[in-house]
Amino acid sequence: MWNPERPFGFSLEPLFGKLYETLTGQQYTDFRFVEGETPLSTPTEVIVTCILYLITIFGGQYILKNRKPFKLDLLFKLHNVFLTVVSLGLLILILENLIPIYAKGGLFYAVCSPDAWTQRLELFYYLNYLIKYYELIDTIFLVLKKKKLEFLHYYHHSLTMVLCYTQLVGRTSVSWVPITLNLTVHVFMYYYYFRATSGARIWWKKYLTTMQITQFILDLGFVYFCTYTYLAYNHFPSIPNYGTCHGTIEAALFGCALLSSYLVLFISFFRKTYKKPAVKAKKN
Repeated sequence: MWNPERPFGFSLEPLFGKLYETLTGQQYTDFRFVEGETPLSTPTEVIVTCILYLITIFGGQYILKNRKPFKLDLLFKLHNVFLTVVSLGLLILILENLIPIYAKGGLFYAVCSPDAWTQRLELFYYLNYLIKYYELIDTIFLVLKKKKLEFLHYYHHSLTMVLCYTQLVGRTSVSWVPITLNLTVHVFMYYYYFRATSGARIWWKKYLTTMQITQFILDLGFVYFCTYTYLAYNHFPSIPNYGTCHGTIEAALFGCALLSSYLVLFISFFRKTYKKPAVKAKKN
C-alpha cells in the first residue's frame, strides 16, 4: 500500500542529512533562514550580485571581442551533469516533504496554509536559491565560447535569483509550485545541454521550450489565484474568496509580475526561434 510519508518507497533525506553535516558541521534540522544572518540573505547582496553579473558578462564580451572563443566542452559537460543531478536530487527532497502535506490537507492547504511552510522546505528553498547563483556560470560559458547573448537569457538568470530571494523573505507557501516545476524543467534542460555538447542530435529541443512555457502558465495560475484570494479575504471580503494565503503581499505581487514577464518573453522566443516563415507565393 502506498504511503504518503514515503511516496517513492525510499527516503533521500537521511543521505542528504549526512552530506549536509559533513559539509557544514551542523544538523540540517537546525537550519533557519534569518534575513541578515544567513549567507546571501540581504537585498544588498542580491543587488550587488546582479550588478557584478552584468558587468562580468558584458565586460567579458568586450574583452574577448577580438579573441578566439575558448573550447570548454569538458567543463561545460561537467557543469551540466552537476546541475542535472543536483536539480533531480533537490526535486525529490522537496516532493518527499511536500506530498505528505498535500495528502494531509489537500491542494489549497498545500499552497496557502502557514503549516505548508516547514523547516525542511525552507532549507530546500534556500538551497534552490543558492543554486541560482551557481547557474549564473551558464552565462559565463556563453561569453567565453563567444555565443550570442539573448536578453531573455541574462534577464531570466539574474531575476530568477531575485525571485527566489523575495519568496524566501516573504515566506510564500505557494513557493513549491514554481520551484518544483522549475527543477523539473532544469533536469531535462541541463541533460539536453550535456547531450548536445557531446554531439548528440536532440529532436526534442522545441518541446523543451514548450515545457518552459507550460511551466510559467501553471505558475501564474497558482500565484494569481493565491494573490487574489489573499487580497479578497484581507482587503475586499465582500468578493468571493477561499480564505487568506500565507506570505507577504509584496512577495506575491513581485512573483506575479516577474512570472508574467517570463511567459511573454518565452512565447516571443518560441515564435522567433521555431515559427517557420510563410512561403511566399510565386508571381505569375
